[in-house]
Amino acid sequence: MASTPPASRKRNRLLRFFIYMAHRFDLEEGKEDELETIEYISKNVEFKGANLWILIFAIFVASVGLNVNSTAVIIGAMLISPLMGPIMGIGMAAGINDFELLKRSIRNLGVAVFISILTSTIYFAITPISAADSELLARTEPTVWDVLIALFGGLAGIIAGSRKEKSNAIPGVAIATALMPPLCTAGYGLATGNLLYFVGAFYLFFINSVFISLSTYLIVRFMKYPKKDFMDPKRETQVKTYITIITLMTIIPSVYLAYGIVKKALWNEQARNFVEVQIQYPNTQVLAAEYHYHVPPKTIEVSLIGDQLPPQELANLRKKLIGFGLEETTLNFLQSGNGTDLNLLRNDILKDLYERNELLIQDKDKKIALLENEILADINARQLSVEIAEEARINHPNLKKFTFGRTLMSDLEKNKVDTLLVAYAQFSPKPTKTESKKLTEWIKVRTKSDTIALILY
Repeated sequence: MASTPPASRKRNRLLRFFIYMAHRFDLEEGKEDELETIEYISKNVEFKGANLWILIFAIFVASVGLNVNSTAVIIGAMLISPLMGPIMGIGMAAGINDFELLKRSIRNLGVAVFISILTSTIYFAITPISAADSELLARTEPTVWDVLIALFGGLAGIIAGSRKEKSNAIPGVAIATALMPPLCTAGYGLATGNLLYFVGAFYLFFINSVFISLSTYLIVRFMKYPKKDFMDPKRETQVKTYITIITLMTIIPSVYLAYGIVKKALWNEQARNFVEVQIQYPNTQVLAAEYHYHVPPKTIEVSLIGDQLPPQELANLRKKLIGFGLEETTLNFLQSGNGTDLNLLRNDILKDLYERNELLIQDKDKKIALLENEILADINARQLSVEIAEEARINHPNLKKFTFGRTLMSDLEKNKVDTLLVAYAQFSPKPTKTESKKLTEWIKVRTKSDTIALILY
């Protein structure tokens, strides 16, 4: 019997591996019926009744979370929000040529956006806290990461929505892509009159929504969902034309905007790299650097402290911009102008830090000493309790149990708390009043205390 050549065996193993991996990545396994999935997404498109009230309350919760800078509250609001429905509906409608679903999804998304911005505007107009904290500021300008999160999050969402067993992926996508906080931030921008915040936040929401819809469209077409049939070929052509126009009008500007976001991210990275690598001098240091991409021309502003750099050196630095891919970028310098001694500056900073730390250390030493005294007093009280019990038994043979310790007594009328010595004694038989008084007076003398609380059992 002829043996299989090694090359052929290798090809067979490779083929089996690819078949195995293809089976692993097969989206048909566990897939819900296409019509059921279309109906499931279509049902979640509508915004009326309970869905609308849930959205309003979720917007209030998210606005409060942004207002108090609470990440946990914002995440909770995003789990409540039903915003994903019409966004995925737009992608589904474009993928199956359903013009009615597309119109319904766009209309409901418009209602949801209007209600969301109106609700958040009302909240931020009446809230006493008007400062913009980090959670608000993070939603005022999209980055390249937001585009990627929206794209891949949308892919995860539609794949999860097409399964027989629905998972928590769709709420997870709503959290990851952060659909609600940008709308709340847009409302904050309107309430405070800051149009830059409004435009930036709405821009972020728009980018997220478009790329979630785009990823839904791609998966719907990849999985070959059945397209809507038309009895009239002319009507079918008309609907396809409308959907194509609307899709292109939405996607082309979004792709262009996303391209601009990527360019800005790359420019910022190169600009920071240039400042870190090129502006290195022994007696001159960078105090601060600001990067302005949208200000024509693109500008890097560097504040220097220490010895002033000569004009020739500044000119050389500007020439090096091209080597970092920073063409059409202006490099401006702000110098201290007085030849500040960096060593002296460092000494002043260290001295200030030392003085502040010294005060903190003193304060902590006082607290530690107070705690040590309290612990020592408790230890002494426990040791004294054993000694007093042994001595008390000599004077009171009927004493069966005895304990002694320190406790806190709250004076509710004077609104103060005092430390009180408490003794617990158990006699058999029950002691007379004279014997009890004798024990109390003896404990006072023994512990050198003016007040003792004696509890008899």
